[in-house]
Amino acid sequence: MKILIDNGHDIDTKGKRSPDGQLLEYAQNRLLVGRIVSALQARGMDASLLVPEETDIPLPECCRRVNEWCRQLGKDNILLISIHCNVAGRGNTRVHLPGHRLRTDYTDTVPDQEAGFYLLRHTMAPAVLVENLFMDNPTDCAFLLSEEGQQSLVDLDCH
Repeated sequence: MKILIDNGHDIDTKGKRSPDGQLLEYAQNRLLVGRIVSALQARGMDASLLVPEETDIPLPECCRRVNEWCRQLGKDNILLISIHCNVAGRGNTRVHLPGHRLRTDYTDTVPDQEAGFYLLRHTMAPAVLVENLFMDNPTDCAFLLSEEGQQSLVDLDCH
């Protein structure tokens, strides 16, 4: 099984930061994804970065990269995980990250199923998009920037 880890946004993506500018999603995710890939590899798994570049890689190119792996190894032998941070944190407590809140959208009676994320729709491999906490929540932001928070997310994303 080849595990491709996508770090979400790049250095050129506007916004995508905490209100105080302390947490930049592209930088935070690159650190986190590097740790996740290393942890998976240390467990003997075939994991690699989908986008090692810091500059903007268009979504069609990201999908092309995933689909090329699918053509080489078979789509059932590839797993894509795209790591992000979110904004507007309100809602239910996360089970695996005690003390942190999870936003739930029930506007259409199905929680958070309505988003048509490009990477999820245009790749042949099974894919998930992970939103690790909320950049605009001061508690979440401090947790994301801390060693404890980063290690917790590595441990969570590697299980």
